[in-house]
Amino acid sequence: MITLVDEIKPGKQNMKYFIRIIIFLLLIVSINTLQAQRIMGVLIGGINATNVQGDDVFGFHKFGLNAGAAAVVPFSDNWSVTLETIYAQKGSYHKEGGRGMDYQKRHDYNQYKLVLNYVEVPLMVHFEDREWLKVGAGFSYARLVEVKEWEDHVRIATTSLNDGPYDLNDFSALLDLQFPIYQKLKFNFRYTFSLMAIREREYQNVGAGEEKISKQYNQVLSFRLLWVFNEQSSRYSRRR
Repeated sequence: MITLVDEIKPGKQNMKYFIRIIIFLLLIVSINTLQAQRIMGVLIGGINATNVQGDDVFGFHKFGLNAGAAAVVPFSDNWSVTLETIYAQKGSYHKEGGRGMDYQKRHDYNQYKLVLNYVEVPLMVHFEDREWLKVGAGFSYARLVEVKEWEDHVRIATTSLNDGPYDLNDFSALLDLQFPIYQKLKFNFRYTFSLMAIREREYQNVGAGEEKISKQYNQVLSFRLLWVFNEQSSRYSRRR
């Protein structure tokens, strides 16, 4: 049985790579914070609910980790630019016998799981209304660092970083909402969708023998907690 813990457990090599990136980003944020109190640092942790549009598996049933760090640079009382580095686990999942999969028409398998793990760099512009609601939009570049695919619990050997068929690069658009919870802690909801296909796959209609080529795109709902550093100092610096 697949549990949420199984879904969000990253590979050891990828996690080491991710930790190095986070430490590097935090060092940059720390140095910049010493030089200019306007800059804010953010620690990020949360969960992705993901789906791959075009794979005929319907619904956000694949869960994964979303964690990293960010630097926020305000350029007015209400507007700011945010640069993040995050480890994002995406993909698709359909359990055997469950609803939400058109396998009777286009597939010869009943169970499906796809793991796509990325190191992602989102860049966003945010607007903050009276220090309460924060709304943002932007773009991100993600690099695929791990991919695994199963059909009927059998792993597909040809699905790999070196052999494809998934594109190593993913360019996405983002919509972002943030709400304060308590002091430095904030809740963040984000919707991410690929602007270009991450794969083209040929499906066959099992009954009629027809073929279909489908383009696939990542879709992600992210639910995250943000811990913000230097927010009060940044506001004071902007008002002086």
